[in-house]
Amino acid sequence: MSHWIIAPVVLPALLAPLIGYVMRHDIVLARVASAAGTVALFLIALGLAFWAADGGTHVYRLGDWPAPFGIVLVLDRLSALMVLLTASLALIVLWHAIATGWDAKGRHFHALFQFQLMGIFGAFLTGDAFNLFVFFEVLLIASYGLMVHSGGKVRLQAGLQYLVMNLAGSTLFLFALGTMYATTGTLNMADLAVKVPLIPADEGAMVRVAAVLLLIVFMIKAALFPVQFWLPGTYANAPAPVAALFAIMTKVGAYAIIRLHTLAYGPQSSPTAGLVEEWLFPAAMVTVALGAIGVLAAKRLMPLLSFSVIGSMGTLMLAVAPQDPYATETALYYLVHSTFSAAALFLMADLVITRRGTDTLSVRPPLLQNGLFAALFFAGAIAMAGMPPLSGFLGKLLILDALRDPDLMPWAWSGILIGSLVTIVGFARAGSMLFWKSTAASVPEGAEPIDAEPRPAPATAAEVGPTVTLLALLAALAVLAGPATEYMRAAGTQLFEPEGYIDAVLAPVEKPEGLDPLKADAPDLHAEEEH
Repeated sequence: MSHWIIAPVVLPALLAPLIGYVMRHDIVLARVASAAGTVALFLIALGLAFWAADGGTHVYRLGDWPAPFGIVLVLDRLSALMVLLTASLALIVLWHAIATGWDAKGRHFHALFQFQLMGIFGAFLTGDAFNLFVFFEVLLIASYGLMVHSGGKVRLQAGLQYLVMNLAGSTLFLFALGTMYATTGTLNMADLAVKVPLIPADEGAMVRVAAVLLLIVFMIKAALFPVQFWLPGTYANAPAPVAALFAIMTKVGAYAIIRLHTLAYGPQSSPTAGLVEEWLFPAAMVTVALGAIGVLAAKRLMPLLSFSVIGSMGTLMLAVAPQDPYATETALYYLVHSTFSAAALFLMADLVITRRGTDTLSVRPPLLQNGLFAALFFAGAIAMAGMPPLSGFLGKLLILDALRDPDLMPWAWSGILIGSLVTIVGFARAGSMLFWKSTAASVPEGAEPIDAEPRPAPATAAEVGPTVTLLALLAALAVLAGPATEYMRAAGTQLFEPEGYIDAVLAPVEKPEGLDPLKADAPDLHAEEEH
């Protein structure tokens, strides 16, 4: 048993209170500690990914208690991929926050940032449904603090809406856990995978209720129709580095659907067979449409990007809905792509909005680095819309190839292709307003020219670097699509062959010789006490 599996949870859990209580008045010290911790998390995540690449399932039992009685953390290809994705994104977002000074606008940014990472890593590594709920609550509290970072009435209102919606989801989560435990007697995911398929279909009404409640909860986290309405206001009003980090938040919901509804409530379980496709596919279709329409209709840059995230989540969940290894492989590839592309757009938006003074899509004077910002914007737009040559094009092609079932193909192909067209038109409209249109027509006769407004300083290499890095990762994901899809294929296959996961988690714990009182040759402790 390797203690490295618990390190992504323990390290930020220790670092966050240290920064919050000891370093909150010294921004330099807080930056050094937070950056060092995030770099260490990235290196640990990289090591865990290499370790999981062997195809094994590695289990960490807290207190050495055997499952399903004890708490377990589980590392396989999927959880290792999500941990590495989160660590990579966190490092880039932290770089941007420090370079632009966003972290200095509140005393507790770095402490909340580390607590947020703790919750996300824990959600990806836990092997127990109740502890998934616990880590959801940790990341919810931290994300609310980050959401209202630097204050403001509008931000507080959006944060309150976000908090209320997610608390409602948490309540449903508790109902689902109670129903699940009442029907199966366990909340361990591997144990659920053993017990749920044994329940006859005609006796599985409560199991189906629990599965539906869980699906609704995870749909809230993933911002799928009809519970997606919290996301535009939240992401549009959050600080841009926080919105970029939130690009992984919706993927927590997607991961939970993939993990739990493949392992315990998948096609092999007669009470819940067909449940995910029945509910998820139509919800994902509507989500794609809403995202594309929102991008086209948006009048501000941040809401436009927020709706593009909704559309990308719909596309992702279209690939998750069929519940087969190949579709899941394509979903995982697109998951990585959509996370990086959304984060790149939000970080780019921060650079542009800071220098324009507004995120309204209106005619303004050209920026000092107008060509650079235009290039970054359209590169991110091409990636998000799924146009060549970046990884979004390959990701959508893979998803289209996976959705060739005659019952799904007409709807899925139409939704993805039309949604992509509408999205790129919306981005093109926004880009022309931001970077290309002349300001002459917008200046009333006799008024002072807009060009007379003072211009902020140009962006430094350190400020532009995080956005460029994310776009470079998207290019690398396209160039290395072969090895990347091989890993995703192995992860998808491992998901749909859960015997290895179940055996590893439920394996009995071997006690050292002489420490198990149930063995005949164990020392008689009571006799020694009497003696």
